[in-house]
Amino acid sequence: MQTVTTITPKFQVHIPVHIRKEAGITRHGMARIHTEGKKVIIESITDDFLSLAGVFKVKNPIPVEKIRQHIDYGDGRNEV
Repeated sequence: MQTVTTITPKFQVHIPVHIRKEAGITRHGMARIHTEGKKVIIESITDDFLSLAGVFKVKNPIPVEKIRQHIDYGDGRNEV
């Protein structure tokens, strides 16, 4: 389905509801955008913060009991 929309002076574009539904864009946030020739392709990014669980590995884990010793409070003290 095709539709006409406006590009603002800041190059912002409103995506009409029926296009958002068809593309699976269900909330505001990030989208992947690229071109194919003169066409602009916008894709919904379905990954969310929780999908990153377990991806990053900690080299030197800090025991919970000692976490306050490692916080930089910015005023010269190392602990509460």
